[in-house]
Amino acid sequence: MSYDLIKVEHKGRVGLITLNRPKQMNALNPQLMQELGVALQGFDAHDDTGAIVITGNEKAFAAGADIGAMKDYSYMDAFKADYITRDWEHIRRIRKPVIAAVSGYALGGGNELAMMCDIVIAAENARFGRRALAARSACRARWARPRRWISA
Repeated sequence: MSYDLIKVEHKGRVGLITLNRPKQMNALNPQLMQELGVALQGFDAHDDTGAIVITGNEKAFAAGADIGAMKDYSYMDAFKADYITRDWEHIRRIRKPVIAAVSGYALGGGNELAMMCDIVIAAENARFGRRALAARSACRARWARPRRWISA
């Protein structure tokens, strides 16, 4: 499958997923989350994959929800449509270890994406933030996976 907003590659027994919206600091939108879900399920089904790594770029792991895409949503529109979070259930179903390799900003939904992974590896420049401004309630993840932190 081809992806527009993520890069997917296999490195040995590791499935590597790179969020690829550098101009938007890897802001999360429904298309990116759907692509992420498909890639995670693909690696999970692949017998040669032992673990899956999700990463961004040096500047941002993911800077939260794509506020530009939400500009015309009211609070209730985002809440009822489960903007972004409807696709987060994919992560919870993955049986293989999912590792967040965080460099740069992990804000709002980006922070929550990292928290849903089994292990978080944070670079020296990693910055975590939980508030997503006015959209914060519409972008809540259900943290259900055990997490371990490793500082790089």
